[in-house]
Amino acid sequence: MPRRRDLPSHEEALEILGRKRTRPQRRPPPPLSRAVNRSLKPLDARFSQGGGALEARWREVVGPEIAKRTEPVKLVRGRNGGPSSLEIRVAGPAAAIIQHQAHEILARVNIFLGADAVQKLRIVQGPLQNKAELPASRPRRLPPLDAAAEAGLQQDLAAAPEGKLKAALLALGRGVLRQARTPKAGKFDD
Repeated sequence: MPRRRDLPSHEEALEILGRKRTRPQRRPPPPLSRAVNRSLKPLDARFSQGGGALEARWREVVGPEIAKRTEPVKLVRGRNGGPSSLEIRVAGPAAAIIQHQAHEILARVNIFLGADAVQKLRIVQGPLQNKAELPASRPRRLPPLDAAAEAGLQQDLAAAPEGKLKAALLALGRGVLRQARTPKAGKFDD
């Protein structure tokens, strides 16, 4: 039976540590892929049809409605000829809608990247990072009323007392008459 050894006292521990010289543990160098990716990513975005080009032209590839709710995260090439996949981030509850449009998205991406470049679509829910929305279009200004319509409106409101109420009624009447004159898109006359 081995003899039980007592722990060294504080002074003995300091003396032992003073005799032994310890070196910090050597760290391995960082992976080469990290350094290479830093230099390849800008080149990929500029010259390639890879993930960088897809990210830069996402709105054109999938269309404005899908692009509003999604953004590409990464393109993973398959190993040993396996299927490659595209990971996209989807904002909130739109994931169910995007899941139903997965085949259409894959078809559009494959048109852009080349035949069978991506076989799988991986959807990740989360907030979008690149919230670059198109500027809101200004509403189209309607043309002013013609003289006959303006005179008819003035005559209809002649009995109203002058003031803010009459001015508001005139503005409302002009707006309603302009809307009535403008042809509605998508409506067909019979």
